[in-house]
Amino acid sequence: MNRTPPSPEAIWREFHWAFFINVQALIISLKRFKYFLDKGLIEEAEDDLSTAANLLIASAASMDLAASFSREVYETTIRTSMMPPAVRSDGFSGLMSWEHGVLVNLWRELRPQFGNLPDELAPTHAAFVHAYRHLAESHTSVCARFVGDSSGSLRFSDRDAIETLRRYGRGRMSLIDPQETVKGCPASL
Repeated sequence: MNRTPPSPEAIWREFHWAFFINVQALIISLKRFKYFLDKGLIEEAEDDLSTAANLLIASAASMDLAASFSREVYETTIRTSMMPPAVRSDGFSGLMSWEHGVLVNLWRELRPQFGNLPDELAPTHAAFVHAYRHLAESHTSVCARFVGDSSGSLRFSDRDAIETLRRYGRGRMSLIDPQETVKGCPASL
């Protein structure tokens, strides 16, 4: 049986759906982590923080797989599908998703806990931070592949897309790894 591979649009769309499902599950895991941590149930909190790290890694894989086509296809098909008149918003971005807003607000809420974790959670927290760094680097890599090193993004055409992603990554890292930020500047992404 000879099957036609999915179109670049289908690849982009379906792996973004997978990405957002992973982020939704990440939100649930982190809310459970907070609940268990607040109750002093360290083992349960550790399980959910570990799950959150795995979901970040799965999100990075979804991001990488969503980009399984050429730069030319991105420029002529995918990018135009994220611009008016295909969408109703100028500056279309994943920043506009409810998942993104909920996750960043949750990280802000968890920042004090992340900065004062019990010692037993240090290795799992380090894995979580490493997984986020991997996700941020995957996103930056995909962006660099499609828009290059000095192009603007859909949202900020006047800013370097790669440096903007790195700046956002450093900001997110300061939320989930505040102790490291206190010791020095956050690791570059």
